[in-house]
Amino acid sequence: MKAEAQGILRKMHSRLENPVKYQISLGDMLVPLNDLIEKQIKLEYSGIIHCINCGRKSSKSFNQGYCFPCFQRLAQCDACIISPEKCHFDQGTCREPAWAEQNCMQDHIVYLANSSGLKVGITRATQVPTRWIDQGATQALAIIRVRNRLQSGILEVMFKQQVSDKTNWRAMLKGEAEPLKMEEEAALLLKECDSELNELKEHFGFFAISVLNGIASVGINYPVVKYPEKVTSFNFDKHPVVEGTLLGIKGQYLIFDTGVINLRRFSGYDVKLSH
Repeated sequence: MKAEAQGILRKMHSRLENPVKYQISLGDMLVPLNDLIEKQIKLEYSGIIHCINCGRKSSKSFNQGYCFPCFQRLAQCDACIISPEKCHFDQGTCREPAWAEQNCMQDHIVYLANSSGLKVGITRATQVPTRWIDQGATQALAIIRVRNRLQSGILEVMFKQQVSDKTNWRAMLKGEAEPLKMEEEAALLLKECDSELNELKEHFGFFAISVLNGIASVGINYPVVKYPEKVTSFNFDKHPVVEGTLLGIKGQYLIFDTGVINLRRFSGYDVKLSH
């Protein structure tokens, strides 16, 4: 087994192909992972963490890769990122208005996805289909386009009264979700929420909320040769060495014959990959 790369871990890069193409990001290196499936690989955490924003050494990672000062200071770590309906940009209290202009005050997509069952979600328009892949969705359908993150969050809150906004990650990692007729699910949801949707159009303006008609759902196939019957997750903080035969990749998870690991969770960790 030889060392392939070592560096600060970040979320995997993905590209929508059949199946999805993955690369692991370690420092300045991007290592293709699909060719390593069914091979023995090892990931070793050195015990060192660097903030993915400022680069400083940190004893602990906050919010998937940030040091505590950056976690407190950055807009991308604010509570409104998790709950976009709480966006306070228009109140003048955003931590970083320039960052928000580039990321929050941009077109967003409200979508339906099938990862462990039907769910509603939101993402920047530029993050389609990456967001769907990161969630391990096997089907996804964009249903509405809005002008900013706040509007998408308000729509998500409305829709999740009818449809879940959560993914059961353990179920997602145990196999393919039962196929759904996504266009029919979208039509039913929009019909259920028609009056509330019209009220929001009147509030934000007719052109702020656009229902997307005539768009086909996207099917996503992942490079997995075998799903685990029981999901056991690895944690670098408890077990710095993760190794086994790589059986697949789905979402931001590596699936081994010995367990699974969410690489995004350990962004900022110094990791060596060997195979």
